[in-house]
Amino acid sequence: MSRTLHGVAAALAVLLASSTAAFAQDPSGKLVVVTSFPKDLTSAFQQAFQKAYPKVTLEVLNRNTNAGVKYLQETASNNGTDLFWASAPDAFEVLKGAKLLQAYKPKVEGIPEKVGAYPINDPEGMYAGFAASGYGIMWNSRYMKANELPAPKEWSDLAKPVYYDHVAISAPSRSGTTHLTIETILQGEGWEKGWRTNKEIAGNYRTITERSFGVPDGVNSGSFGIGIVIDFFALSSQASGFPVEFVYPTVTTIVPANIGIVKNAPNKAAAETFVDFILSPQGQEVLLQPAIRRLPVNPATYAKAPADYPNPFKDTSLGSQVNFDVEVSQARYNVVDALFDQLITFQLDGLKAATRAIHQADAALAKKPNDKAKALLAEARDLVAAMPVTAQEAADPQLSGAFTVERKSATDAVPERQAQVEQKWSAFAKDNYAAARKKAEEALALAR
Repeated sequence: MSRTLHGVAAALAVLLASSTAAFAQDPSGKLVVVTSFPKDLTSAFQQAFQKAYPKVTLEVLNRNTNAGVKYLQETASNNGTDLFWASAPDAFEVLKGAKLLQAYKPKVEGIPEKVGAYPINDPEGMYAGFAASGYGIMWNSRYMKANELPAPKEWSDLAKPVYYDHVAISAPSRSGTTHLTIETILQGEGWEKGWRTNKEIAGNYRTITERSFGVPDGVNSGSFGIGIVIDFFALSSQASGFPVEFVYPTVTTIVPANIGIVKNAPNKAAAETFVDFILSPQGQEVLLQPAIRRLPVNPATYAKAPADYPNPFKDTSLGSQVNFDVEVSQARYNVVDALFDQLITFQLDGLKAATRAIHQADAALAKKPNDKAKALLAEARDLVAAMPVTAQEAADPQLSGAFTVERKSATDAVPERQAQVEQKWSAFAKDNYAAARKKAEEALALAR
């Protein structure tokens, strides 16, 4: 072959290589994402991504975390989803365990291995962290002033009588972020003490919302004063001008919100590109937008954040008290949700009545001490705090395997085994709260 032909062949090889590379970097077609994130976040990323990659049409299917996991499980044999995008790491562990994700190592550099004590990415590459989040307490400062309420600092503060009927939370069975909050308290304080804390706070609830965004909306509007939320709800409300404040309790954790490529993704190339995009400097800066206000996983991005923006890479106290174990959380995920619903969500009236009686007796005893009344009040508190299962039982596959249907209300039809367990727990709670109320009322009578 002549030198000229060699030159032409070489030029063609270079052109072909560059064309192939350009094609690989320029995906096209439909990209389907199942996500639990609100429209404020998904729309911002959708606009930024499609501006950078105009040949891709991003389709967003919004599901809460549990519903999203079940959707991928149910459609696995004929999968049409490319990406799963949500906050709860244990939900990704469920999908990983079911072999419904595929490994991908992002090409972006500069992201640390951990945020606090928690790994940002799955060690096997099945999902990647793109933002970090912590859990805490949000309140409306005008509401607090009008009702002469002090600012809370710790979870235990919310159990104080002064906050009765002023607190709200979303149901963990319908909110992955709330599930993580409840699980964080359980891991940080231990099973028995953690449930005691959760139920003592619950006795002060004004309402339990069906979706997580119902809590910040209520705090913003002043429908109630205090909400248990993931941090970005409060941060975005502040950036939008609402009179709200937020605190991370000592017992909290900072964990990554994640994204993973679904096994047999129809548009794998576009899915990989989207993962790299949200981890890129351009994508990470989207998290700082006022309507989003998430914590980037790239430390360099914080240089562009407001001066008072939380930075878990600098403030090492955030999440330091809880070494969150995702495997423990995963093993009892459905049990924790079902316990919360059967002991709190569907028994809220009875729990509040018992709590109010306890508060009244406690106030009377402060003015007129009485040993017998004090003992009765302690019994009442223990009845409220009592649990029908231990931590070991909650993680037992024989029990957790009974919960196969997600409840949206107390009247939803569920399999017989699940119904039997839930009915037993419901009766346990109802009886205990009634007995607790009776003992608290007896204590009040003695203290008068």
